[in-house]
Order: sequence, then C-alpha cells, then structure tokens
Amino acid sequence: MAGTNSRRARAARRRTRRVKAVVNDLTPAQWAAIKAAWDGCAYCGATGGALQRDCVMAISRGGRYTIDNVVPACGACNASKCNDEVTGWLRRKRLDERAFLERYVRIRAELVAQTTALEPEPSFD
Repeated sequence: MAGTNSRRARAARRRTRRVKAVVNDLTPAQWAAIKAAWDGCAYCGATGGALQRDCVMAISRGGRYTIDNVVPACGACNASKCNDEVTGWLRRKRLDERAFLERYVRIRAELVAQTTALEPEPSFD
C-alpha cells in the first residue's frame, strides 16, 4: 500500500525524522515537574485543559525535547507558535516577553538543579 503524499503527511514524516535524529531525553517525571513548576501555559497562563509539550527552540530549528527546552503550552499557544522563534512570537501576540523569559530562566535553573541533585555520583573504584 502506497503511503499518502499529501502536504500534511510529508510534513509529519519530516518531523518524525527530525525528532528521531536527535537525542530527546525528557522523562515522564521531568515533564510532570515542568508542568508543576509552570502551573499552566508558560505563554498565556491558561490553567484549564490539557497542556502540550512545546519546545522553546523548535525541533525544526535544532531544538530537542529536553528539560531545559520544553515548556507546557495550551493547544492554542502551541499551534500558534508553530516553529517560530519564541521572543518574536511573544511580541506579535502581545504577550509579556520579559516575564516569560525571566520565569523561564528561573524555572529551568531550578529544574536542572533538581535533576542533577537526583543523579547518582560517579564512583571511581
């Protein structure tokens, strides 16, 4: 059976290849910690509804699903941002760019510190 050759299908296949080509090491526990730290959409603050993983630096631009690149986003923000650069997108949407960036840096540092504190120390026996 031949695969579909629609524009959407081709884009989905390209995206799948890009995701598989890089190391994506976000664990379910890290995703839960990210959602708890943000307590809603990282961009607009919406708390109702399901949150999606959104890469601050889009996968198509070299981003990966890692603890320091993923934020929770509501469906509307995630779809609207697409693969845009986050600061330009925030300005266009008239969202508070400075507040997002300050909070992003603070939360990211806290989560990375928690993650490294939980990792076992290497033994040199």
